[in-house]
Amino acid sequence: MKKSYARFHVGQPIHHKLFDYRGVIVDVDPDYQGSPDWYREMARSRPPKDAPWYHILVHGADHWTYVAERNLERDNSGEPVDHPDIGIFEEFSNGEYFRRYDLN
Repeated sequence: MKKSYARFHVGQPIHHKLFDYRGVIVDVDPDYQGSPDWYREMARSRPPKDAPWYHILVHGADHWTYVAERNLERDNSGEPVDHPDIGIFEEFSNGEYFRRYDLN
């Protein structure tokens, strides 16, 4: 079994390379945890299932996304993310978010 390490962490702002949006990571899965149907319909670029996947709050929207690591890069804008669920984080400081409480 391949062991993978996440390049990004909870609270880190990211940029989606394919769809050109910003967001913030709220959770990390060590590998793909979705259904086969979702992967077939939504993951059209067929990113690897055995690498990290991230739950993202999308800036300027009210939905979350589930994204493969290979489609993400660090967002260095230093700007906060505008999302209705951003309150799960307590603080935005030095370009990163810090958790208010654990999600699990």
